Amino acid sequence: MIGGGAAAFGAITRAHDLGARVLMINDGLPLGGTCVNVGCIPTKFLLEALKRYRLASRDADTWLRTSASLDFPKLMEAKDALVDGLRIRNYAEVLKALGNVTLVEDRARFVGPHEVELVKSRERVRCDKIVIATGARTNVPDVPGLGDVPYWTHREALRAREVPESLLIWGAGPLAVEFAQIFARAGSRVALLARGPRILRREEPEIALELQRHLEGEGIEVLTGVNVQGFERAGDRTRVRFEREGRDGTREAEALLIATGIRPNTDDLGLEQAGVQTDERGFIVVDERQATAAEGVYAAGDVTGKKPLETVAAKQGFNAAHNALTGEARTIDYDLVPHAVFTDPQLASVGWTEERAIRERGGCLCRALPLEEVPKAHAAGDLRGLVKLVADPESRRVLGAHAVAPNAAELIHIPVLALRAGMTLDDLIETVHVFPTYAEAWKICAQTFDRDPKTMSCCVV
Repeated sequence: MIGGGAAAFGAITRAHDLGARVLMINDGLPLGGTCVNVGCIPTKFLLEALKRYRLASRDADTWLRTSASLDFPKLMEAKDALVDGLRIRNYAEVLKALGNVTLVEDRARFVGPHEVELVKSRERVRCDKIVIATGARTNVPDVPGLGDVPYWTHREALRAREVPESLLIWGAGPLAVEFAQIFARAGSRVALLARGPRILRREEPEIALELQRHLEGEGIEVLTGVNVQGFERAGDRTRVRFEREGRDGTREAEALLIATGIRPNTDDLGLEQAGVQTDERGFIVVDERQATAAEGVYAAGDVTGKKPLETVAAKQGFNAAHNALTGEARTIDYDLVPHAVFTDPQLASVGWTEERAIRERGGCLCRALPLEEVPKAHAAGDLRGLVKLVADPESRRVLGAHAVAPNAAELIHIPVLALRAGMTLDDLIETVHVFPTYAEAWKICAQTFDRDPKTMSCCVV
């Protein structure tokens, strides 16, 4: 096992359960990899903490008067303490419990099809089955001047102890928008540079635009259609030069965050010595079983470039170890894998988009429901967002679901199970939901395929 993150732990857990002896070679990030150290856990902690701060510092309701101040250094110390504790509990202690797994903190390099060299110790290890799970890092584009100005990736941003007065974020994916809200709510003036026509270009357009509207409502400047030309220092600030809508433009800020996608950690692995193939971006090419082109060598997680999520990495690692040791062919149905962006409101999605339904089914039975049609949203005093269902035009079987809502990451699991069970819109309607809840949004949305929601009372079934 080469790696120490989610994919690696998924793999060693399955290998342990199957009775195999495992050598785990980890270099780079501490145990736990991206998610616990510089990804899911610290960012979600900060987003939740700053959501509370924003609520506590607003006087939106006439019956509630509160005040709050933010101690940013202490907030970051609390984040570090959380990360340290979870790294020990969920990774280091788990590793100790797996008695047939040996950890070596070193760098591995292939010197043959089934042989790796430990770079620091110069020791060589042979193994019939190898899983590569070395993850990925920020892709820093090669543009003029970027090497001459200070910039952050998500790793440096998570080490900040002061809030910059202003922040430029180059990118418009999940990481970019999450950090935009983190620093905007902490007090930065944030500008986000998006190459495409909106943020989160892989999401349903109305879903992404709904979230973009709320981010802009908080004062985050979103510049779309931006073609970055270069960077330069302007006194103690960083200036970006770009072309937009046929015109040249600039923006300056105290700090710059690069969030322009990922690149695989395959440098100096010696993959060619093992016969492992990579694509044009350097990601390891695997089949549905997680097998590479080299016999007995598998890969899992972000290093493969396939749906870079912690959950997917762990499942891929599990499947890679299982298939390597049993000869079976466990796979993942990616249409059933949900994902979320943990802004406030959150965005979540699973399954097909409207565009895919039109392409593959010749049409789409699609509806979007504003949360203002959901009674719980009124009771909670938060009408932000909408949900959308994508269904087969003939069978009415649910094919996809998308949401922007205060708790969309939780809500998405209802349609996940609906997709897994092959449920139809009618099945959703027939399912009795607790009233009043945000989860009812899916039922109400399904009802709108046949009814006008403005003619339905709360108790219509």
